[in-house]
Amino acid sequence: MDSETQIEIREGDDDKQIVTEIMARSFIPALITTVSWEGFHFAGYEIQITEAKDCYGAVVWPSALVLCYFLETNAKQYNMVDKNVIEIGAGTGLVSIVASLLGARVTATDVPELLGNLQYNISRNTKLKCKHLPQVKELSWGVALDRNFPKSSNNFDYILAADVVYAHPFLEELLMTFDHLCRETTIILWVMRFRLEKENKFVDRFKEVFDLEEISSFPSLNIKLYKAMKKNWRSA
Repeated sequence: MDSETQIEIREGDDDKQIVTEIMARSFIPALITTVSWEGFHFAGYEIQITEAKDCYGAVVWPSALVLCYFLETNAKQYNMVDKNVIEIGAGTGLVSIVASLLGARVTATDVPELLGNLQYNISRNTKLKCKHLPQVKELSWGVALDRNFPKSSNNFDYILAADVVYAHPFLEELLMTFDHLCRETTIILWVMRFRLEKENKFVDRFKEVFDLEEISSFPSLNIKLYKAMKKNWRSA
C-alpha cells in the first residue's frame, strides 16, 4: 500500500470519526410534548429547536451542526466573546444561539416568513444565558441593503453562513449581500454542502470577490468549511 493511499484512508477514518461526534450532539426528546422539538448539546447547554417541516429554510441541516461544532471546538482561535456577529440565512437559529452562548453580540437574519420561528428559538435558548441578547432582523439577500444595513454602521467581526447556497435563483444577490456586510477585517465562516454543479460555479464566482480558504472537509457529508475575507485585506 503506497503512502498516498494510506493518507486517503486515514483522512477517511478521521472524517467518519468527527462526523459521528458532530451528529452525536443532536438528540430526540424522550417524551412527546405539545410542541415538537429537537435537542442539541453545544457550548455547555442543551438547546431545544423547533423546526418548521413545511419549509426547508427552517430545518436544522448537517451544515449547521458542523459550524456549531467548529465554533465550540475552535473557541480560542475564533474567539466569539464580545465580537459583532451576523448570521445570514439563520433558519432555525441554532448557529446564532451557539455563537451567543459563546459570548458574541449576534444578529440573526432571514426572510420575513421565518422570523417568527427564529425569534422563538433564539429567545427560548438564550434568555438569561448569554452575555449579549441576540437580535433578530429581516434580511432578504440583495434587498434594501443600504437602508437596513448601512455600510457606515456595519462593523461585523464575523459573518456566519451554513448551507445558504442551494437550488434558488438568488446566488448573485447572496454574493452582493456578503460583499455589502463585509468590512476590511470581517471574517466569513461559511459551511457548504455540495449538491449541484451550480454550487461549484458559485464558489468560483465567490473567489472573484473574496480570498477563500478551505479549513475542513467532510467527504461523507459532501460538506466543506471555508474561511473568507475580502480580497487585498486578508491578514498575512
